Amino acid sequence: MIKAVFFDLDDTLLWDQKSVKEAFVATCTYASEKYNLKPEELEEAVRKEARELYASYETYEFTQMIGINPFEGLWGNFLDDHDEFRKMKDIVPTYRKEAWTRGLRALGIHDDAFGAELAERFPLERRKTPFVYEETFEVLDQLKGKYKLLLLTNGSPDLQNTKLDITSELVPYFDEIVISGAFGRGKPDPSIFDHALSLMDLKKDEAIMVGDNLMTDILGSSRVGMKSVWINRHDKERNEVIPTYEITHLSELHSILDELNS
Repeated sequence: MIKAVFFDLDDTLLWDQKSVKEAFVATCTYASEKYNLKPEELEEAVRKEARELYASYETYEFTQMIGINPFEGLWGNFLDDHDEFRKMKDIVPTYRKEAWTRGLRALGIHDDAFGAELAERFPLERRKTPFVYEETFEVLDQLKGKYKLLLLTNGSPDLQNTKLDITSELVPYFDEIVISGAFGRGKPDPSIFDHALSLMDLKKDEAIMVGDNLMTDILGSSRVGMKSVWINRHDKERNEVIPTYEITHLSELHSILDELNS
């Protein structure tokens, strides 16, 4: 008997990739008004520089464990009470400026001051573009009251709460919200799933995990013996991690739950 549904946040309920994309488009288009450059080429260059820089910092291993990607580093402030987050908070201003300045340089533009300006502009654009999948609220409306709902998200508490602040209508649906940075370990570590189950006073076969990421949401839930639903909206290829169910639209969740509880 399934009593609870655990949801991932980014790219499951919130369309984070689209929000980041739109912030890049707006910032790079702004840059193209000053310099003769193609916005998509600047975006590609900045993404490349950001990935390489991000992986070079001493905080990289921690960000991998907690589940914070390079593009979150381009707009998050990481005002969290933890030594590693404090290091990130100190690194981030330079990281942003370097990513954008190097991205410009890759296109032959040497303007550090403008790189710094773009680095400040991107977070403002990202905050202006929170996208929620169109079916998210409809599905949550139908589940609320029938099931306990828990949000299980990787990331910095400060940043994930910022995302929830700018989509505040999501928050009331959830009985509990678990953020990896506050817990101390991220998905797919089994301990965060055990923690979520204990918060809800549930056994592993009484909850189901819904997420878009095979290597975090699905792998982690399978490690503790929970059933899982992989939301695969963009026809990604499967790897060695096998979900219990695969769907392309959140509304397909209802028939799975009905079948499990019939």
